[in-house]
Amino acid sequence: MSDPLLEVRNLRVQFATRRGVLTAIDDVSLSIAAGEVLGVVGESGAGKSLTGAAILGLLEPPGRITGGEIRLAGRRIDGLPPEQMRRIRGREIGAIFQDPLTSLNPLYTVGRQLVETIQTHLPMSDAESRARAIELLAQTGIPAPEARIEHYPHQFSGGMRQRVVIALALAARPRLIIADEPTTALDVSIQAQIITLIKRLCRDQGTAVMLVTHDMGVIAETADRVAVMYAGRLAEVGPVGDVIHHPRHPYTVGLMGSIPSMTSDLPRLSQIDGTMPRLGAIAAGCAFHPRCPRRMPICTERRPELDDGARTRAACWLHVAQPSEIGG
Repeated sequence: MSDPLLEVRNLRVQFATRRGVLTAIDDVSLSIAAGEVLGVVGESGAGKSLTGAAILGLLEPPGRITGGEIRLAGRRIDGLPPEQMRRIRGREIGAIFQDPLTSLNPLYTVGRQLVETIQTHLPMSDAESRARAIELLAQTGIPAPEARIEHYPHQFSGGMRQRVVIALALAARPRLIIADEPTTALDVSIQAQIITLIKRLCRDQGTAVMLVTHDMGVIAETADRVAVMYAGRLAEVGPVGDVIHHPRHPYTVGLMGSIPSMTSDLPRLSQIDGTMPRLGAIAAGCAFHPRCPRRMPICTERRPELDDGARTRAACWLHVAQPSEIGG
């Protein structure tokens, strides 16, 4: 992989509450190269969207980054003043969120919103900005963009609204896009079109994408590498084909086993017993051990780190411990 465009090192995000400090993201490190799609998967509450929000500088109080660092093209961006981060957000980092209605102002035409975004970040005249907005709508697959630019968000279907949001994310030609569940609310056929669009952006423009989702089908079709998160920690990271077909962490094995197969005649899907722990009730040692069918005594006592022994890196004592350490 080429030098990373985005580097997240030992990121920690905490929330101060009346019951104490809760750690939501715990020592997460990941990287994305230009032109690469990194899929981030896990159950609801795993910390996927919160990691994206931390990168974007959009953590809601009382949440804050309390450890680690975030670098974009070598420049550290965590802890920047809000005005500086606002200039980076949009110009260098674009964002695509799950519900396009929360990203679009219903009172303004999509053209006005695109033009304002473009002029905020790029030195363009009104005519140049309008031409750029029409070009973006055309690039994202919206028919008759010269006419649609005058329409309001409610005049677009859900899939078309998501294309407008993607156009907004691309308006200032950012080098990195954080896409948080961009296909969840869409029909399967529209999902495929959005996936194709994201892949084309990476191929044609060298855009790096962090794709946050719980849909392994989307990951399989879109991502180059995948990071599996559990309880605010990384469980496994590696090339998407290896993680899907040869998972090493028991949590990843469970996730893969819960995906329906078009060729299998199994009467029931496998499942992971239990639920994701609350922030205040994360177990000591490996956070997954209360649900793990292969847990060992050491799993309840010591937290495993990502190992370095394979194409995929797993934070599991099955791979990083010696027999003497696990009582074998």
